[in-house]
Amino acid sequence: MNYKDYLSIAPEIQEALEQGKPVVALESTILSHGMPYPENVEFASAVEVVVRKEGAIPATTAIIGGKLKVGLTKDELEIMCKAEDVGKVSRRDVAVYLATGKTGATTVATTMMIAALAGIKIFATGGIGGVHRGAQETMDISADLQELAHTPVCVVGAGCKSILDIGLTLEYLETMGVPVLGYQTDDFPAFYSRKSGFGVDYNIKDAAEAAKILKTKWDLGLEGGALIGNPIPEEYALDFDEMEKVINKALDMAKKDGIRGKATTPYLLAHIKELTDGVSFASNLQLAYNNAKVASQISVELSKLK
Repeated sequence: MNYKDYLSIAPEIQEALEQGKPVVALESTILSHGMPYPENVEFASAVEVVVRKEGAIPATTAIIGGKLKVGLTKDELEIMCKAEDVGKVSRRDVAVYLATGKTGATTVATTMMIAALAGIKIFATGGIGGVHRGAQETMDISADLQELAHTPVCVVGAGCKSILDIGLTLEYLETMGVPVLGYQTDDFPAFYSRKSGFGVDYNIKDAAEAAKILKTKWDLGLEGGALIGNPIPEEYALDFDEMEKVINKALDMAKKDGIRGKATTPYLLAHIKELTDGVSFASNLQLAYNNAKVASQISVELSKLK
């Protein structure tokens, strides 16, 4: 038995991959642990429409019934959105969930892993995980960073989640040899905000250039993926300094409530939404749509080069 026995790829996606058509991977943690029901159902449908509009095929991933799912049916999306007994699965959890038949939502790391097994090169998310604030003491560092270092998938996101230590996250990626590219920006985006005060390795002018860089990296046999920081559209961007105040308040609440590990991000995002009267949630939706759009354009250009 090998990994293909665990992989279940939707027929439309399988056909697209065999024919070299553009496919974009999408995670399911954003559905099960990042948004309330039924808003997440609307988002799941809308983000797939965005991908198709740009000429690519959407491939939402999850772990259901002992299978690594690549592309979900309407009923399966409903399961992920209702999130009843749906765990948050990172690389370390995959074997347990497959062996026991548990249902799991895929994080950035797990989505990258499944995408690579399926042969999908481009993945759109909100923002990656990274080095948490205070990690010097807690050692709380997301598995997303190791996955970027070793798995040949390009992640398009609005930088890393702004609840993280952005500077240390970028240092970690540099150490692991992961290219951090800006999509039409010199500044590394900070999720809700267009600028973080940190730079990127290179400012990509368009999707065609991004595709050429990725193809060159993988042609050379260079290990791992790449991170493309795609800033939130200007009209939905939030002020960096104001968001810092909100994030620090949420971090204090998490510390007081003893929140640790994989529960940290969902807790912080929920409380940030509350503290901003829902404005951060609206921005979160828009940046995710924008990332799906750019990822799809890059996937289309990459398929032309193949």
